[in-house]
Parts: sequence; structure tokens; C-alpha cells
Amino acid sequence: MKKILLVEDETSVVDFIKKGLTEGNYEVSVAFDGNTAINMALESSFDLFILDIMLPDKNGLEVCKELRIRNIKSPVLFLSALGTSENIALGLNIGADDYLVKPFKFIELHARINALLRRSSQKEDSQEEKSKNVYLIGDLMVNDDAKTVAKNGNVISLTATEYRLLLVLLKNKGKVLSRIDILESAWDINFNLGTNVVDVYINYLRKKIDPENELIHTVVGMGYILKEK
Repeated sequence: MKKILLVEDETSVVDFIKKGLTEGNYEVSVAFDGNTAINMALESSFDLFILDIMLPDKNGLEVCKELRIRNIKSPVLFLSALGTSENIALGLNIGADDYLVKPFKFIELHARINALLRRSSQKEDSQEEKSKNVYLIGDLMVNDDAKTVAKNGNVISLTATEYRLLLVLLKNKGKVLSRIDILESAWDINFNLGTNVVDVYINYLRKKIDPENELIHTVVGMGYILKEK
């Protein structure tokens, strides 16, 4: 169930909107002034904010600004009797996602809410998908989409083989990999079991990304593991 914070000081409007949204299977909380709205937003997570502009204490514009300053990214829909183009532009420019002028029809409010929540959900899915291709361990970050490696924000240049080896270790973080496991994954070929190519490239990798031996650890007689100390 999606959670909505309605910030409105007119009780008749609150009753009308809350009734309709509750029947639409939304969980609706209410704040009657700007300061309360900010406190509630900091204490709980909401999927969407509906803000009037003319509010006691902080007005809706100030509330929206503070939400964005505090990195609260949930969609904001302004619901206001201030319907000039200047008011609408101002609301959208300070971080709101939509603006509906009073008086309004509930069917339009409901449609706009659905559209905002749908876009927000798609954005979250996209960000989650992107994050699957970014690997972090300690101060090391690997972006497999861009094929970049950085340590403490400094870009590190790896050969293609070194990069594949690092990626295998990252995808198996916390797991001991035998030399055969690594050969089959990073080189995609069955080498002579007597070869020391894995050990050679582990050393190359250590020199470039882990000179203090804090990430790549040798498990004697078994192989290697990538983990933080």
C-alpha cells in the first residue's frame, strides 16, 4: 500500500481527499502545517507528498525546498488555489513534480497521483538495475557498465585480464575460489593445472588495487578470497 502525506489546512479539503484516496487503497497521513509536515517526513517514509501552498508556519514552497535539501526524493504534487502561470512555474522549479489548481475534480487528482507513483516506481527500478552493475568493497568501486575501477575516487587502469579477474572476485565476494575456479571463470578456458598464471595475475592485481593486502587474501592450500579485513 502506497503511503501519501497530505499537507493541507482546510479540513473540508482534507476530508474529501483522504476519503477518496483511502477508498483507492492508499494509506493517507495528514499534516495541517508546514513544520509538522517536515517532522513527519523525517520520521517516516512516504511515497508521495500532496502540498497546499498557503499553510501555517512554513508554506508549501518552503516545505518542498526543505524536502529536497534533505534529499527526500519522493514525488511532490502541489495542490493550490494559486493558479497563475508564475505560481505553477515557481512550484515546479523548486522541485515539485506536478501542480494541480483548486478547485479540481478528484478523478484528475487520482490520475495525476497514479502517474507520479508509476514514474517514481520505474525510476527506482532503473536505479536498482544500474546498482547491480556497480560493485563496492572498502574504498574500491567497480562500474561494470563503464568498465571503470576507482580507489578512493582515483581511477585505476587495469588490463582486460586483470579486470576480468577482479570481476570474478567481486562477484564471489566472501567466497574462497580455487585456482581452477578462477581459471575457468576469468580465462574461460581449462589451463594446465600446473600453471601459475592465477598467482601471477593476483600479484599484478594486488599491486594496483590492494598494495596493503586488505582485500585480496590467500587461503593456503585452497585459493583466494576477496573480503575486507
